[in-house]
Order: sequence, then C-alpha cells, then structure tokens
Amino acid sequence: MSGYGSETDSTYERAGFGAPVRRGTRPALIVVDLTRGFTEESFPTGSDLTEVVGATSALVEAARPAGVPVIWTAIAYSAAEAEGGSVTWLEKATGMRALVEGSAAVDLDPRLPRRPEDLMVVKKGASAFFGTSLAASLTGLGTDTAVVCGATTSGCVRATAVDAVQSGFPVLVPRECAGDRAQGPHDAALFDIQAKYGDVIGQTEALDYLRRLPSPT
Repeated sequence: MSGYGSETDSTYERAGFGAPVRRGTRPALIVVDLTRGFTEESFPTGSDLTEVVGATSALVEAARPAGVPVIWTAIAYSAAEAEGGSVTWLEKATGMRALVEGSAAVDLDPRLPRRPEDLMVVKKGASAFFGTSLAASLTGLGTDTAVVCGATTSGCVRATAVDAVQSGFPVLVPRECAGDRAQGPHDAALFDIQAKYGDVIGQTEALDYLRRLPSPT
C-alpha cells in the first residue's frame, strides 16, 4: 500500500484500511489553493509547484470535454481577519496572515486554465468544505465523485479529502496533482489519504478515468 515498509502495510491491511473507493460517472474536479502564495517560491508560504500546476492543468483540460465541473479554491483574509484575533488558525500558522484579499498571493496561478464559468470558493480554513457552500454546490451538480488536487498535500488537500468523504463523496487524489513544501509531509499525507479517505492514483489513471466518461447530453 505504501513505501513505509511491509510491517506498516500489513498493520493497516489487518485493520481493514485501504479498500478501493467507487468511481462514479459524474465527478467534479476540486483544485485546492493553487494560488501564487503556494505555487511560487518567492512567497514565504510558497514553494515551486510548477510540476503540480502542469499536471493539474492537463487534468482540467481532460475534464472539459466530459462536462466535468471544475471548482477552484483560494484562502483569502480581510485585513481585519489577518491582523485581528478572529481566525484562530492564524495564531498557529502565522505565515498565512500574508494571504490578504486583493494581494498577489491569493491570485490563482496564471498558468492554470481557469474559465469564467468555473466556480470559485474562497475559504478561511484548511478544508474547502468548512464554512463554504461547496457540499451544497456538489450536490446540486449531481456529483458522485470528488477528484481533489492542489496544495498543500498535508494541509488543505488532506483536509478537503477528509471532509469530502464525510460529506458523502468518494475521493480520488492524483498524486502528481498534489504538492507540498517538503517531501516528508507530502508522502505522509498521501499515505493517510490512501489508507482512510480515498484512492491516491497516478495522473495517467486519472486522465483515463476522465476521458472514459460519457459525453454530456
């Protein structure tokens, strides 16, 4: 199941973790926080996620012909939220105070193929579901599978995957489409998602899945 060794794998398998999730015919692609503050290393909160941006862009382009909804998320705080004490998370993750509304840090990476009709979810916490209308939007779209990409793997991607499955959506995470600031947290988060919350799959499998979907009517 992982690269953590046979003892770890056998422990999780014995406990009944890691079973495959079902793949529906009406997925939605949720691209989590691929904003400049995370994808560019010139920002204190960021790292070079060029490969993740490229892999995710390919997935988005494959989703379009099948009519798969593409939903983008971004973390953005008002100046009052960033500097005040109303957002408890910022007491722990102080670097996130730089993600202020209207700043370059909260702009989507310009290399991404966003379209005007795509839904944009602005959030204040790690999960794209917490405090947002995302679950209701997915239900309204008839979504039966959540394909989750973005950054960071150990933070907002993992939190979104957890809340997606808790909201009733099977989760797929293409590994090449998720990135983090460091390899260790990235690997650990993917292991955790694969064991408990969704299927971590390769980009090729994700592309094949999207391309095999029936054409929209």
